[in-house]
Amino acid sequence: MTHALGKYGDFEKLRGQAVALRREGLSRRQIRDRLYVDNNDILNRLLEGEPPPDWTKRPNAKDDLRDKARELRLQGLTYDQIQVELGCSKSSISLWVRDLPKPERRDSAEQARLAGRKRWEHELAVRDEARQQTKAAAAEQIGKMSDRDLFMAGVALYWAEGGKDKPYARRESVQFVNSDPGVIRVYMAWLDLLGVDRERLRYRVMIHMTADVEGANRYWADLVGVNVSLFQRTTIKKHNPKTVRKNVGENYRGCLVIGVLQGAELYRRIEGWWSGIVESAGRDHALFASGKV
Repeated sequence: MTHALGKYGDFEKLRGQAVALRREGLSRRQIRDRLYVDNNDILNRLLEGEPPPDWTKRPNAKDDLRDKARELRLQGLTYDQIQVELGCSKSSISLWVRDLPKPERRDSAEQARLAGRKRWEHELAVRDEARQQTKAAAAEQIGKMSDRDLFMAGVALYWAEGGKDKPYARRESVQFVNSDPGVIRVYMAWLDLLGVDRERLRYRVMIHMTADVEGANRYWADLVGVNVSLFQRTTIKKHNPKTVRKNVGENYRGCLVIGVLQGAELYRRIEGWWSGIVESAGRDHALFASGKV
């Protein structure tokens, strides 16, 4: 480089000027023109270690791909595997990750397992997307519920999940127990539709002793829109060490019990409504099967 530098005199002095201009925010072209440096190798040495100003950085649509490629390389993927993952050229991948250490070579069996896992993860993602699309389309079919829609849904919901009178245990009372927040919301809307005053409602949580009892009470109180102080004493379920419970974790909040004071008359109506649904369904189904409707 002696011959190339000879034209520019004192290199260190020239570098000091170039660095100062760079830190003022000048581009390479501006510095080259200002200092009359027409040799790119010399310009590179003058600006070595000095980052370009932000305004000279053009947005790169491949930045996300580059970051992902580097992440995959650090996980030990080969160029071919990264290409399959990201769909970009191996030349680009090589440019992006060439400063990273090469992954250790894996035996063919391990590579086959990795490839199989990737295919299965992709298949699961495809299935989940199809599942979500089916659910979204089904939800669209429901549309806006009429009062009668909610009434019928509430009757069926109560008869499936609510307390019922038995010949051997006479208790004409309205009590509903469930762990699904969506079910509780529909049930509360149904009680509102029936004109049941919320002052008549009593709430209680049933939950395993190993769970977050206070957190569960707060969660259900917020859901039904009452102060947690109005909840009755929590029913604690003792844990059986011989049983492997699956309803665990931060999303486990037990069950909410909702009772209606002075609910005997309401219970009788619910039982009557359900009987009417059963009779009507059986009659209408028979007429449909006979071809008379």
